[in-house]
Amino acid sequence: MKKALIILITFVSAITLGKAQTIDEVLWYSQLFYGGSARFQAMGGAFTALGGDLSVLSQNPAGLGIYRSMEVSLSPQMYYNNSLSKYNNTEATEYAYQFNLNQAGFVYPLVSRDNTSGLSGINLAYSFNRTNNFNMNTVIRGVNENSSMADYWADIAYGTYYTDIDGAPGAAFEVWLLDTLSGSGGYEYGTTFSQYGENTNSTYGQSIRRVISREGHAAEHALSFSANLGYKIYIGATLGINKIESYSTYEHTEIDDRDLIYDFNNFVYRDVVEASGTGYAFKLGIIVRPVEMLRLGLAFHTPTVYRLDEYYYDDIRSEFDNGDYYTWENDPFRFSYTLTTPLRAMAGAALQLGKAGLLSADYEFVDYRMARFSRASDDYDYYYENQDIKDIYDVAHNIRLGGELRLNSFYMRAGYAFYGSPFVKGEDNEDNYQSVYSAGLGFRQSNFSFDVSYALRSNQQMYFMYNHTEINPAEISYNRHLVTATLGFRF
Repeated sequence: MKKALIILITFVSAITLGKAQTIDEVLWYSQLFYGGSARFQAMGGAFTALGGDLSVLSQNPAGLGIYRSMEVSLSPQMYYNNSLSKYNNTEATEYAYQFNLNQAGFVYPLVSRDNTSGLSGINLAYSFNRTNNFNMNTVIRGVNENSSMADYWADIAYGTYYTDIDGAPGAAFEVWLLDTLSGSGGYEYGTTFSQYGENTNSTYGQSIRRVISREGHAAEHALSFSANLGYKIYIGATLGINKIESYSTYEHTEIDDRDLIYDFNNFVYRDVVEASGTGYAFKLGIIVRPVEMLRLGLAFHTPTVYRLDEYYYDDIRSEFDNGDYYTWENDPFRFSYTLTTPLRAMAGAALQLGKAGLLSADYEFVDYRMARFSRASDDYDYYYENQDIKDIYDVAHNIRLGGELRLNSFYMRAGYAFYGSPFVKGEDNEDNYQSVYSAGLGFRQSNFSFDVSYALRSNQQMYFMYNHTEINPAEISYNRHLVTATLGFRF
């Protein structure tokens, strides 16, 4: 099985090529785990055919047509992310948590009629919906007996004259982790692990620690319109104004704590990327009620076109057994580019079980191969990155299921969602699917509602710290715990 060229949350290619964006960001900014109200979360987000919740503005705006009165809702959330890494028989755990606003919005009926033919209602609505939470901390620890990140930098620098290497390899050269090989004319490099080529059998056995952190989110400001046609057909449209805020960093440390490597003591490399931007998308949807107890829904989302700005910087520090130490900071830079995420199509069905409850199911199609980088601020054309997107990513099939049981004014809910792997068969992360298990409770009166939900989103991934034949992947498991509460008021 070939190694994935780019692995989620890996920014190595960015630091070596001098550009902060990589195809990892296609996933970070394209994968949507629709946030929303506690009811929406508890039922697995299976609302394509159901409607009647302000969260649907970001999913199927036709569901807005179900409303017959003004409603306001607010949904705070507690988010907790736990990670477990395994690298060369060593385990490490880490966590991140955050209190955030997951959803807030209102719907206002412009037209509301009781007629069962023709136009029965027109609704306008706005909702803020968080669509992804980037917050995570991960620690990878272990002993590497076969290679170093310095070897990777030496491979990257190969063929470039020593005065012209830049990025992370250039920084490694400045702190004596790399040096030119004797007789190479300044175009080939050895590392301190091979005594710069003097000892062709490099000595390893150093302890490695990588600390990966990310903060930020993706969210949508949804402005929606819907129409109710005789309580049989509902149509809707949304203009989505999408916002991204992201702060990503990793710190890679290698320490010769067993005193195996000649003269070398340790080095620490740090890489930081700050990103923000705005994107726009248009969404159309329809819900049809062929019989009273059944609703069928369809929705289509155009690609979201983001204009993103990034600020990137990195630094390195090395220390040797004789007490010498060196530091180097590469010049920071700012960069802008356009990212177009894939279109989405979804279908759903909901079954109303009288006043006892309901069942709902969704299917969603996303082709990650359609994502594209373009319009770089330095006219870079992204040909190779866009080709990698076509080669590495694939179609993902997402399934969402939900149910609700009504007990007078009280409601019990449960849901499950499966988000298919975006990687093509043959990649190490081909099985990087995500599962979401959820449940919740609700209380509703004529003018007031209160709901609470718990959701667990889990996935596993293979993570390569750098691209080298002698590097084993770390296996990382993520468990994201989301507790959401929603207050709703009807007027």
